Amino acid sequence: MEITVHLPDDLATHPNPGREALEALVIEGYRAGTLSHHQASHLLGLDRFEFDGFLKERQVYEHAYDLADFEQDEEALRQLRAKGLLPAA
Repeated sequence: MEITVHLPDDLATHPNPGREALEALVIEGYRAGTLSHHQASHLLGLDRFEFDGFLKERQVYEHAYDLADFEQDEEALRQLRAKGLLPAA
């Protein structure tokens, strides 16, 4: 899908107004939960770590990795180790 946006001349003088508009749309979609982390990073052509840096630079913390995420990851690692799929820590 292609979307065309007409910008006033004073806004069109930015170095890359199309990219800026795309970034703004992606940030809002990610904040609203309509775009997943994967979808948002893919739209911007960034890998997951680059996208995390992109969000941090723009102070977008709505879905930041938090203690609950860490605890879930820790439990998943415990389960994988218990099944012998990962070496002991």
